[in-house]
Amino acid sequence: MRVPYETMRAEFERVLHKYGITGERAALSARLFADASRDGIYTHGLNRFPKFIKSVANGSVDVNAEAELECALGLLERWDGHRGCGNLNAWRCMERAIALSKANTIGVVALRNTNHWMRPGNYGLQAVEAGCIGILWTNTVPNMPPWGGRDARLGNNPVVVAVPNGEEAPVLLDVAMSMFSYGKLESYARQGKLLPVDGGFGPDQKLTKDAGKILETHQALPIGYWKGSGLSLVLDLVASCLSGGRTACQVGQLPTETELSQVFVAISLENLPDRETFAARVRETLADMVTSTPVEEGRAVYYPGYNMMRTRRENLEKGVPVEESVWEAVRKL
Repeated sequence: MRVPYETMRAEFERVLHKYGITGERAALSARLFADASRDGIYTHGLNRFPKFIKSVANGSVDVNAEAELECALGLLERWDGHRGCGNLNAWRCMERAIALSKANTIGVVALRNTNHWMRPGNYGLQAVEAGCIGILWTNTVPNMPPWGGRDARLGNNPVVVAVPNGEEAPVLLDVAMSMFSYGKLESYARQGKLLPVDGGFGPDQKLTKDAGKILETHQALPIGYWKGSGLSLVLDLVASCLSGGRTACQVGQLPTETELSQVFVAISLENLPDRETFAARVRETLADMVTSTPVEEGRAVYYPGYNMMRTRRENLEKGVPVEESVWEAVRKL
């Protein structure tokens, strides 16, 4: 089933108004949700929307709260999210990091006390559209065991790196520290499909492609095994240090996933004396990468972000694919 992009965005905005988010804030939040599905990140667009509304209803998200500057430390600013809407807080902080970068080449905003930011790639694209490299990450509730352990002690702490590429599709790396995000696991479980590769451990402590079993154990597999485990830890500690906020361990002591710590870095390419040389290097590197001989005949090699633009064009033309049960649930809100 496909739904026109504008229909989806308008439906999100209608529901947000019902739950107390109005005006420009509702319009931006709705657009960010719709943009995620438009670009093929269905797990953090439509599929995530009912969960967001649930967090508003149970009080985890304060719809009236807005991110606020706490203190300025040179190129680094600390902001307090006041447990407001995660996507609106993230947009505001990346906006501020971009402004700092325009004045200083690099700008860093560290945010504490916020909520799930939904699709983080939105904020990477926000940086790219402003002529910046964007680097951002968040911690989460503990949902992944450290390598060699059985109990969830680490967050899968998504990280984004976005690099401008002129008029072509930007480089957009948007990855969690687990093989699959929990949104993706939930989607596979709803559809009764197996994962394409092992994604975690089942109750028998064996690696499995069964998303339902991984959701049962909360033992997602770290990317790169021990390497992803270590990277998750350091991302968590740095986010907590820079923002003055909670670590994943401390988030796990709360009744729900809230009061997260996040970091937004913007690097303005406009300020670099050799920006044209850099742009040429990006083009050359990407052109070289996609000429790699594919493992499967007829299946091309792409850089991160390339397929997103193709998906966007298709979904704007034909409508955005939706899981009917989720779409109907949103329409009934």
